[in-house]
Amino acid sequence: MIEAVATARYVRTSAQKAGLVLALIRGKDVNQALATLKFTRKGIAADVAKVLRSAVANAQNKPGFSGDVERLFVSACYANQGPSAKRVRPAPMGRAFRVLKRTAHLTVRVAERPEKVAPVSTTGEGRAMRARGSRPSKAATRETPGKSTAGKTSKK
Repeated sequence: MIEAVATARYVRTSAQKAGLVLALIRGKDVNQALATLKFTRKGIAADVAKVLRSAVANAQNKPGFSGDVERLFVSACYANQGPSAKRVRPAPMGRAFRVLKRTAHLTVRVAERPEKVAPVSTTGEGRAMRARGSRPSKAATRETPGKSTAGKTSKK
């Protein structure tokens, strides 16, 4: 199973905002994830798409890759906090407020889905046998008598 990683460091957004977008693509196929990012109305979506395309390119360059991009999926993606640049914003009465310009490190990991090998049935009766075994018994399908009320009877 081929696995490839791509990282973008010092991206000018907070890790929390990037994490919201990364949660949208986690576990999806690569093409589906790129389509999701294309229509996501967040500024960081373009940066995440760039990192995802880079991870796909890294997977294609790895030895042992099958060449089928359709089998790649986003196995892991996360945003770690990067360094924050401190700035000063003037405030009333001569004071100053501190502004943090946050950065994030984006990491996207793609992996190849293993091929699903269907078990070969020699007799072809496996499904029929399972279906026969799952039918309810004739006794269970019979109508049961109505529930009788015991005890209280109302007198009129």
